[in-house]
Amino acid sequence: MRIGVPKETKTLEGRVALVPAAAGDLVKRGHEVWLEQGAGLKSGFKDEEYTRLGVNIAPDAAALYEKGEMIVKVKEPIAGDLQHLRKDHLLFCYLHLAAEPVLTKQLLDIGLTGVAFETVELPNGDLPLLAPMSVIAGKIGVQVGTHLLHQPMGGKGKLLGGLSATERGKVVVFGAGRAGGASAALAAAGGANVTVFEMREDRMDEMMRLGNNVTALYPYHDVVAREVASADLVIGAVLVTGAKAPHVMTREMLAGMEPGSVVVDIAIDQGGCFETSRPTTWKEPTYVEEGVTHFCVTNMPGAVPQTSSQAICAAILPWVNKLAGGDWCGNEALVRGINVEGGRIVHPALQGMPL
Repeated sequence: MRIGVPKETKTLEGRVALVPAAAGDLVKRGHEVWLEQGAGLKSGFKDEEYTRLGVNIAPDAAALYEKGEMIVKVKEPIAGDLQHLRKDHLLFCYLHLAAEPVLTKQLLDIGLTGVAFETVELPNGDLPLLAPMSVIAGKIGVQVGTHLLHQPMGGKGKLLGGLSATERGKVVVFGAGRAGGASAALAAAGGANVTVFEMREDRMDEMMRLGNNVTALYPYHDVVAREVASADLVIGAVLVTGAKAPHVMTREMLAGMEPGSVVVDIAIDQGGCFETSRPTTWKEPTYVEEGVTHFCVTNMPGAVPQTSSQAICAAILPWVNKLAGGDWCGNEALVRGINVEGGRIVHPALQGMPL
């Protein structure tokens, strides 16, 4: 199969879907791999590293999409990409269509088959292609939130970990999956007091084992409001596979926080899990509502493209191999990953969405 890897076009997105070693493995399996010129540069990979392994270089996006039968990229296609996509393309990338009705309609009009990384689902419910980026986003959420609490950034001037003779900072995390768990672990390791809201008992137990400065609670409304009011940093990491994220923090709760506090919405790709969330970019990453700084960048892992590209590539390569082999329709996990096909919506979580 001819596999095309385009340059990412989202604002300040530096990831590349296939690192050179992975692309070389596909070539050895008999596939023809095409890379758009310079697609790996922001991740630290030169074109020459690809060509040494038998990868072909396309001079621009038009040539790349023309050559490719399967398009493997990181983020959802935007305007520059959509003009090149065809009905016969198999698109394999993050799509997050629940929060993107316009994009959904555009993909339906094109008629291609779109398999989303975030909805490739194993029989036990695990999401293997979402997991690595979730962990990275969870860590970035704490790193960025810590920085935004600094007074020159408009924050309240709180050092999260504290030290002797000072109060520790407080972090509230919604969700104890891969992203929320990574946020809680990093915040706790830095010395903050951490409260994690989760509904699954096994995940609550896991969070409690992080340390004596971590508390895991069921998200009763009144308890959530109380904990949020005293938080310095709130991180949202709630996921419903393929669907729009539920709102777990209301504007009223946000208004109870101290001015200069920070909220980070990792679920923003799926519409956001805070009532006051709206998508931002790395170029303009923050805004203020009710005196609280919001960070809602839709491609958080794109800030560390070398690490992110290595991680996502290791996760997707076995699935790229399956798709490129052609006979993948009996693979339950990949079939669950299909979002759109032949002009119709396939994934159950997207059924009935307004277009």
